[in-house]
Amino acid sequence: MVLKAVCVLKGAGETTGTVHFEQENESAPVKVTGEIGGLTPDLGNVTAGADNIAKIDIKDSLIKLSGPNSIIGRTMVIHEKADDLGKGGNEESFKTGNAGGRLACGVIGITQ
Repeated sequence: MVLKAVCVLKGAGETTGTVHFEQENESAPVKVTGEIGGLTPDLGNVTAGADNIAKIDIKDSLIKLSGPNSIIGRTMVIHEKADDLGKGGNEESFKTGNAGGRLACGVIGITQ
């Protein structure tokens, strides 16, 4: 059974987007696709082009759409800077990855 989820991203500014998640079965990687607009080029973990849109097309074996570690109901946040993954050497790095302000967010929910 194919599992599907979606996250609609909205912010106070121009940053918006839709990210789709699809998993063929419980042991398969999750395919993540979508677009996030209103970004600046070279954001960090996702990269926006000259048109200020980041196109996402990845597969991830760590996230799941079912079970105790499911991402369903969790929040996706787009920050203004790249996440330093806690390697910035200060307290803020461990809290937010020094990723700056929040541009947009959304809750991941089940879809058809």
